[in-house]
Parts: sequence; structure tokens; C-alpha cells
Amino acid sequence: MTLTTTEITSPGMTLNMGPQHPSTHGVLRLVVELDGEIIQSCRPVIGYLHRGLEKMMEARPYRHNVPFTDRLDYLASLNSNLAIAQAIERIGNVTVPERGQYLRVLLCEINRLASHLVFLGTFATDLGATTVFLYSFRERERILDLLEAMTGARLTYNWIRAGGVPTDLPEGFGERLTAFLDEFQFALDEYDRLLTGNRIFRARCEGIGVISREMAVAYGASGPVARGSGIAYDIRKVAPYDVYDRMEFDVPVYTEGDCMARYRVRVEEMRQSARIIRQCLREMPEGETMAKLPKIFKPPPGEAYSRTESPRGELSCYLSSDGSMNPTRVHFRAPSFFHLGLLPAMLPGVKVADVIAILGSLDTVLGEVDR
Repeated sequence: MTLTTTEITSPGMTLNMGPQHPSTHGVLRLVVELDGEIIQSCRPVIGYLHRGLEKMMEARPYRHNVPFTDRLDYLASLNSNLAIAQAIERIGNVTVPERGQYLRVLLCEINRLASHLVFLGTFATDLGATTVFLYSFRERERILDLLEAMTGARLTYNWIRAGGVPTDLPEGFGERLTAFLDEFQFALDEYDRLLTGNRIFRARCEGIGVISREMAVAYGASGPVARGSGIAYDIRKVAPYDVYDRMEFDVPVYTEGDCMARYRVRVEEMRQSARIIRQCLREMPEGETMAKLPKIFKPPPGEAYSRTESPRGELSCYLSSDGSMNPTRVHFRAPSFFHLGLLPAMLPGVKVADVIAILGSLDTVLGEVDR
């Protein structure tokens, strides 16, 4: 008797991941086509958080728009404040006092630490390492206490303004910040021992979600995503702003392009941010923190473009002026938007469980995607 074999075929299944689920890191929906547990295609669906912020900014005076930027990358509000503040300064030929520039760099790097700690904790808990989530948020609470002492807020700060910052450091701030940094370096070493050498964590990250150098360039990747693929590109180095050209720090780069590389870039970036913060505290000159701007701010007709390095990558702001009180056009170049565009190219062929690791390693914030 001859046995014949037949190939069993399946029509596949459509799976909606999100739009409301902790692992989607925001209001994001991924429509994935499955063959068993293997991804065949992926279509990111965005727009659930769209508020028309750019259009709203065109109906308001320049400086009134700074609070809106807190709602873009809400994990790094100060970095978002800086993007539009620099664009306003360039279109209005405003010079920021030197101490104000140091304070802006200081605040942005503190906010970078807070943002990367959210990545570290959520990425770890997505992959089952709950302890690191608790530890990283413990450190973040101390950072938020410092930012609250400076700005009065813990998430949406509205503190970096066109012309500088409104007030100086509160009494004892430098000592509290230095004490935190002294302990934070040991906390980072602890995270390394818990995660980087963990066999289960490495198995979930190494070789998963590989983005080649060519793909990163083609899709406009920036920040830790690009640096995890071997691209040594950091706006703070290639086009320094404020006083970043006076700071000594390294740009962490890994060539593997996988989830592990992106994780290691961000951990090392926290060490470099701590270096920058210490330099700011040590070298900050005395003087004014805010330039004097007219009550009615009407920049001359023209255009301005501000490039900044947010925790997620290149966050840029474009402004157009016709000489009136309101900008005629406002547009933000949000890194998370470009990184989500990588998913349809990255996910086919991987398993469903790996989608969580890959999305977490991109560290997207949907506030700046939808705007």
C-alpha cells in the first residue's frame, strides 16, 4: 500500500494588537496577518491620539504654543519644549544668555534619564523581568522629585521657553542632583547584572528585530534605533546647539542592529547623560537665565528649522512667519513616526511573542506620532 502525503494549508488569521494594551506603548493598533504564530504582514494603524496640534499652533502667538509641545513626547517634555523654543529664537533672532543655555542642557539631560528609565522598566517587564521595572521606576521617582522642585510639575513642564528658562536653580538643587548621580551609577551597574547577562533576557533580544544599517538609513531612523545599527549620528555632536559643543561625552554605537543593541545603547546613554549633567553643574557661569523679548512678538517674514536630539531621536521643528503674531506653518519631525514605519519591513517572519520585544525596543511615544 502506498501512502500519499498532502500539504495542510491554513487561511491564516488576522490579529489586532491594540489599540489599548500596555505592550503597545501608547494608543497604537497593529493589524498582523498570521500563519500559525509566524507574522506574514503587519500594518500599523495610528491616529487614535490625533489632536491637530500643529494646526492649533498656527492660530496662536508663537510663545503661547510652547505648552502644546509638552503633549508631544510626554515622557520628554523638556526636550520637546526646546525644539520649538529654538525655532522661535532663530526666526526672531533671539540670543539666549549663557547660563540659560547651560540650564537647558542640564534639564534636557535629566529628562533624558527619566525617559530612558521608562524604556528600561517597560521593556524589561514586557519580557518578564518585573524586578527591573520596579527598580527603574524607583530611580525615576527621584528624578521627578528634582524636576518638580525646579519646574513645579512632574510630567508636562512647560519650562524651557523662547529666550531661555524663567527662573534659576532652586536652593540646594545642585547638591541633591549630585547625590542622586552618585547613587545612580551603582543602580545602572545593578541593572546590567540583572539584565544584560541574563540568559533568558538575551535569548529574547539577541538576533531579534534586526535593522541593518542600510535599512535604518532608508527609513530615516535616528537616535538609539540608528545607533544600535552602527550609525554614529547624534545631533548633539554633528550639529551642536546651546552648549553641547563644550560638553565631553561619547556616542554609544553598536552594530548588531537587534533589540539587544538598542537596549545597550540606551543604558550607555544614561551614563553619558550623567557625565553631561556633572559638567553643567561644574562649569555653569553666573548671569541671567532669560533673554528679554517684546510683549508682542512679531518676527520678520521667513523660515526657521530647529534640530534637537530627543531621547527617541531627531526631533525637529519647522516654523514659517509672514511677519504677524502667529506662525503661518508649524511642523514637527517626530522620530517615533519614522520608527513605526520600520515595522512592516521588520516583522514578517518573526513570531508573535517577538513583536512585543521589537516594538518595545523602538521606544515609540504615540503623542509625537499622531500630534
